[in-house]
Amino acid sequence: MKAQKTIYVSSFTNGLVGPSLPMLGPVANGGTIVAETAPGCWGPMITPSFKGGHEVTSPVAVEGAKPGDAIVIRIKKIRVTSMVTASGTMDFVEGRYTGDPFVARYCPQCNTKNPPTRVEGTGATAIRCNECGAEVSPFRLTNGYTIVFDDTRKMALTVSAAVARKLAKNAAKYMALPKESCQNPIVSMCPADISGLTTRLRPFIGNIGTTPAIDMPDSHNAGDFGQFLLGAPHEYGITKEQLELRTDGHLDIDSVRAGAILICPVKVPGGGVYVGDAHAMQGDGEIAGHTTDVAAKVTLQVNVLKGLKIGGPILLPPVKDLPHLARPLTAGEKRAAKSLAKKFGQAAMEDTAPLQMVGSGANLNDATDNGVTRLAELFKISKEEVLNRVTLAGAVEIGRLPGVVTVTMQVPLNWLKKVKLAELVKKHYAL
Repeated sequence: MKAQKTIYVSSFTNGLVGPSLPMLGPVANGGTIVAETAPGCWGPMITPSFKGGHEVTSPVAVEGAKPGDAIVIRIKKIRVTSMVTASGTMDFVEGRYTGDPFVARYCPQCNTKNPPTRVEGTGATAIRCNECGAEVSPFRLTNGYTIVFDDTRKMALTVSAAVARKLAKNAAKYMALPKESCQNPIVSMCPADISGLTTRLRPFIGNIGTTPAIDMPDSHNAGDFGQFLLGAPHEYGITKEQLELRTDGHLDIDSVRAGAILICPVKVPGGGVYVGDAHAMQGDGEIAGHTTDVAAKVTLQVNVLKGLKIGGPILLPPVKDLPHLARPLTAGEKRAAKSLAKKFGQAAMEDTAPLQMVGSGANLNDATDNGVTRLAELFKISKEEVLNRVTLAGAVEIGRLPGVVTVTMQVPLNWLKKVKLAELVKKHYAL
């Protein structure tokens, strides 16, 4: 099939990613993907027919992408379309899942696996099994809120129980659920433990990347959530070795927003770019476990980088999102550094640019080690040198607890040139 310059995506995968899913496209190398995305976590979590905790778009093949390459994803636009959403901290409901409430759900009354459901009324017991009518959600909100957005999508406000109940009656409309979305709208549960809190919108994409080399739940395509698949007693149970086939699409890194560039590994022919789980805002770490899942219209531009074999995603965030020590030097700082070198007789000065490597693992220590290891392997240096460089002129920042981080390092331009990233990084940061 001839590659298309622009592909519009409005279909979803029922909670899965992997090589068995058919791909759309291909989109041309350098082409555009425009995706209508559905809210992430809570809606799919209270929809037991899903086999993952998100509802991501159908994957799109990119012209010429082969395993061992990388795909550059430029995030051009994120437009929040939801007017209202709801979220909060969670607890599992025992007796409604096998091993993992995100994946292997069943009805506690008729025992139907991954049963189809309907929304009946509003509140915590609104999700009902189509087969027998039993209340069936495998999750409970332990402290939740309903939040509304202004017309400009710049400000947000949590509302009272009375307002939340009114909004719940037209939950799908207020959440702007896409036509092909199959999730139950979380606004139907009308949580309102926090009322009157104001905050800012700063939208970003929580789950974006390329297709892993093995079928898995979309929310588990990361080193921390993926731990739940190890030896799991359901059809998506995997080994520790198979977890290395992931692509770390489930990032929840708040700088994966408009203006950022994400460079993702290709592990299946075509790459299979997918997107979902847009958030209206999030503090670093997503410490509540969940944030404001929203529907959004997302525009991406994609390019293939031949022969760039990477273990996980590389992120080039907007410059203002870089940690202080990793930001490019100003002209004045460069003059000061040259003066310092002259004073002490140091002949050489590195010409560097910032780069963030994503790391994921069972916990933050493992995630950091994963990011450090990926940097060491990419630039063929020791892990010890990475540790020193990150400490001196970079940072480790938390994307999501328990185990997604970015490891930022100032990288010599000649190193970047060897892996064909120099021009991309220099242009992005106007160096």
